[in-house]
Amino acid sequence: MTTAPHEDDWRQTHLGRLLGHAMRRFDERVLTLMAHDIEVPLALSNLAARQQVSAAHIHITRHLARNGSRLTELADRAGMTKQAMGVLVDQCEAWGIVTRGPDPLDARARRVTFTTDGLAWLDAFRRAVAQAEQEFRASVGDEVATVVTIGLEAYAT
Repeated sequence: MTTAPHEDDWRQTHLGRLLGHAMRRFDERVLTLMAHDIEVPLALSNLAARQQVSAAHIHITRHLARNGSRLTELADRAGMTKQAMGVLVDQCEAWGIVTRGPDPLDARARRVTFTTDGLAWLDAFRRAVAQAEQEFRASVGDEVATVVTIGLEAYAT
């Protein structure tokens, strides 16, 4: 039995797939902008330009509190396992974005914090997100961008 050519199109165009594509495209654009940001430390810029930094690493940038977070808190905010987040933190620590140190509230715990270069990376992330959002607005128009933003905010809560 042969199916009609359009019978399975929904598998490529459903909302979840479109959201996934949009998020990947947005994150790729943010990383590209960060790779070309002159205020990003050169070593980090080179990592981003060579696509060594992935959207997964952006989870740390999105979710790490400015004053630091425990690994378990960071993993929970990012919706990842502690082990997977630990791997990302290890990489980011090797790159000089974050450091681990004692937690002043619990001597048994470790706290992940941004380094000076990591704070520069965070500022570059803020600028890149703002530019990518402006580009999105320019691409689809202000009205559509506003409706999409309101709809996604309602859906995500």
